[in-house]
Amino acid sequence: MRVALLVTCLADLMRPGVAFAALRLLEHGGCEVEVPETQTCCGQPAYNSGDRPAAIALAKKALAEFEGYDYVVAPSGSCAGMVRVHYPDLFRDDPPLLKRFEALASRMYELTDFLANVLRLDSVPGDFSGTLTYHDSCSGLRELGVKAQPRALLSLLPGARLLEMEEAEACCGFGGTFSLKFGEVSAQLADNKCANACATGADAIVGGDLGCLLNIEGRLRRRGDLRTRVLHIAELLAGRSG
Repeated sequence: MRVALLVTCLADLMRPGVAFAALRLLEHGGCEVEVPETQTCCGQPAYNSGDRPAAIALAKKALAEFEGYDYVVAPSGSCAGMVRVHYPDLFRDDPPLLKRFEALASRMYELTDFLANVLRLDSVPGDFSGTLTYHDSCSGLRELGVKAQPRALLSLLPGARLLEMEEAEACCGFGGTFSLKFGEVSAQLADNKCANACATGADAIVGGDLGCLLNIEGRLRRRGDLRTRVLHIAELLAGRSG
């Protein structure tokens, strides 16, 4: 099957290793993976800020880039949620385009959902050994139902032991532009998340959305924690967490 990888802005700019790890996992599952070179932002920041014209322009661009593939996969629940849930909303008054966007949405997957439910992986290349705790990101959990999938994949790592934190499903405080508009609230949510994660004593905090992970790691370091690692699940599963 031909699969397009939606790299995401944050992976491209902040941690490209996440995209390479996702690529390795998709190829491990037997996919023919392509990365459209002209891809940019999915339009979520514009959409969340109320700039519908910019969001519509970026959605049309993405449609042209990704429409021809069997599946589109992103290592991010928020970007996948934008395509699957919010693109159709943008074009609800344009029936011809809405039909095309609905077709694209039906082929759009968050990475762990695709690995677990489409490819049905029974092995992964990673060899992580240690304890970890998992943070459930808001968009992946609430828009796409991503909860059991990452945990099932983590169970394929024989040396890893999952320690569930309190309030694993609570927001980390990032929320894209929310963290800029409501800094004090965001910081308190991040402090709560860090405290709950660290209370498990886990070696690493793992998640599926890089925005959340950058927010959590930044807060951890400001709190003086230089020990706890913060990893994207793709890095862990692909054996690229070094």
